Amino acid sequence: METLLKEIKKCQVCLPFLNNGVNPVVSAHLNSKIAIIGQAPGSIVHKTGIPWDDQSGKRLRQWLNVSTETFYNPEIFALIPMAFCYPGKGKSGDLPPRPECAPLYHKKLLEHMNKIELVILIGSYAQSYYLEARKAKTLTETVKNYQKYLPGYLPLPHPSPRNNIWLKKNPWFEYDLIPVLQKKIKHLS
Repeated sequence: METLLKEIKKCQVCLPFLNNGVNPVVSAHLNSKIAIIGQAPGSIVHKTGIPWDDQSGKRLRQWLNVSTETFYNPEIFALIPMAFCYPGKGKSGDLPPRPECAPLYHKKLLEHMNKIELVILIGSYAQSYYLEARKAKTLTETVKNYQKYLPGYLPLPHPSPRNNIWLKKNPWFEYDLIPVLQKKIKHLS
């Protein structure tokens, strides 16, 4: 596992496409119990090299109801983005995750972590990749029908402050799904 993580940290496959250079961000351990599959590091995480070290991460930890210490314990949480490097700025936010990372490294990472009991899929890129034809037509439908993907997967919207409107339009998320999420996390951590 250590060799694979070092390989990922040195990866430069996407360098020609990244205006901000490479800085692969990932955290995992052989004993990880929960895998959080996100999109790609944002500009802050690109600078710090710490997964979810921004406002999205703060909200995610609130949703999970875990301390920062617990969240960054790789024996509990594997933090694996769809793309390991910051993709850069687009017209209305960050660019989509580069498509190279997940096919290159996800299967290898997950094969090393045979204690994973739950995979949290954050955002449409992770949900499309892992749920494939099983995902609903929209992210909202996929998240709303989360029971369909349990016990292995739990789809969530992205915790970005940019999703405040989505959260206001979908109050069921906080009163229906968040308690289920927190109960599962408490059981596994």
